[in-house]
Order: sequence, then C-alpha cells, then structure tokens
Amino acid sequence: MLLATFKLCAGSSYRHMRNMKGLRQQAVMAIGQELNRRAMGGPNPSTWISQVRRRSSLLGSRLEETLYSDQELAYLQQGEEAMQKALGILSNQEGWKKETQQDNGDKVMSKVVPDVGKVFQLEVVVDQPMERLYEELVERMEAMGEWNPNVKEIKVLQKIGKDTFITHEMAAEAAGNLVGPRDFVSVRCAKRRGSTCVLAGMATDFGNMPEQKGVIRAEHGPTCMVLHPLAGSPSKTKLTWLLSIDLKGWLPKSIINQVLSQTQVDFANHLRRRLESRPASEARC
Repeated sequence: MLLATFKLCAGSSYRHMRNMKGLRQQAVMAIGQELNRRAMGGPNPSTWISQVRRRSSLLGSRLEETLYSDQELAYLQQGEEAMQKALGILSNQEGWKKETQQDNGDKVMSKVVPDVGKVFQLEVVVDQPMERLYEELVERMEAMGEWNPNVKEIKVLQKIGKDTFITHEMAAEAAGNLVGPRDFVSVRCAKRRGSTCVLAGMATDFGNMPEQKGVIRAEHGPTCMVLHPLAGSPSKTKLTWLLSIDLKGWLPKSIINQVLSQTQVDFANHLRRRLESRPASEARC
C-alpha cells in the first residue's frame, strides 16, 4: 500500500503532475495515514524505507519530461488495458473454430469471448524479417491506405509518449457496398519486448474527432497484432492478428462474419505485396 501511494506522491512532485486536482493532497493524506499506522506498530521502518527509496529511484529514472495531462494518462492506461485484454484472449487456446484456410497456410479462426463478442484470429507466416513488418505496420501506419484497399485512410491524431497513439481510420465499403462507410477512433499501443512486437488497440473517445455525417462510427477492440521471428527461420515472421470489431448499424451476422474473416485474408495478401514491392532501404526513407 505505502509503496504504491509513495509512487503517486512522488509522481505528483513533478511539474507535469502538479496541476492534477487533488492528486497531491490525496497522496499526502494517504501516505500520512500509512506512516501513522506503521508508527503505531509495524515492521522495522528501515526495511520499508529502503524499499521506498529504491522504488522512488526507479520511478524517477523511468519518468520522462513529457508533460502528460489527465486525459493523456487515461489514454496511456487505456492502451495498456487493450494490450492486456487482447493478449489474454490470444493466450487462451480453447474454443477456436476454423473459419477459413488458404493454400499457402494462412488461416482464420474465431470464437465468442464473454463481454467482448465474436473475435477473429489470423495466423500467417511472412517471408520477411520482423523489422520490415514493424516498419510498415507501426512506423508507417499512416501509409496503410496506399496498399490496403480496405482502408481509405489512417491518421495519427495524437502521439502520447513513445508508444501510444490516438488514430482515426476510414474504412472502405465492403461486401458489394452492403457494409457502408465506417470510421474508427482508437487508442493504439506498440510495445517491443525482445524479439516480439505487439501492436494493440481499442475504441476511444477523442473530442477533436466527432462522428461525421454519413459515416457510421464503428468500434475496435480489444485487438492486437503480434509479430515475432519464426522459430528456426529468423528471416521470416509469424504474424498473429486478433480482430474484434463492432460495426454498428443493422447487419446480419452472416455478412459480418464473412466480411471480417475475408478482411483478414485480404490484409495478409496486400501486406505481402507491399513488402515485396518496397525494398527495406526504400521503406526506411
């Protein structure tokens, strides 16, 4: 309890957190109560004081000079939540049913997840190193509309820290225009851990991007893409894409299922063509 409270109090002493209403007062009151409790009877104070000092040192080394507002901190937390939820769904191997499998091994599976609904999982192997996929899917995210016909446009509305983005995506009509124009406002979080990269996201609210006339505001999430070198073939990449979308509006489930599974199959094909047509040196320009 004290360690967590001290983190909050220590953070509030930084310039970018001083304006949070009530934050410092609450933190100081809480830590004071905890100190009083420990003074009335508890373990040797030298133990927890040294722990607090170590934690506070780590906290200080990790904090950046970026000025985070309350809303930005909420977006950071939302991005982390999206990642944890999506990875939790992928980690559960039970209940998946095959939707489709291509001759090249690409396959789409699906299952119904409580409180989320039906989700789709694409598994493919791409004959390119992970760095190339990372460049195209993360660093060049806004260029996706150039090579994926299912996406009209992606714009990064705001970047928060090193790995969190607020994006607006315009999707193309699908299923012979049975699925009309949709757009999405999402918080996305990209994390790299060793040789694995995860790009996760979910729907969010962004005041500067209200709903547009004639376009249905659909919702992502939780969703994620996981990239890592193929075991035994580091020059190839295994890509796993968890897709969860509420398209809103009135649409038969059969059409929704067909559109989403086909969207994933098409994405893998378009991605391969993009990677083959743009050499790595050109992609870095």
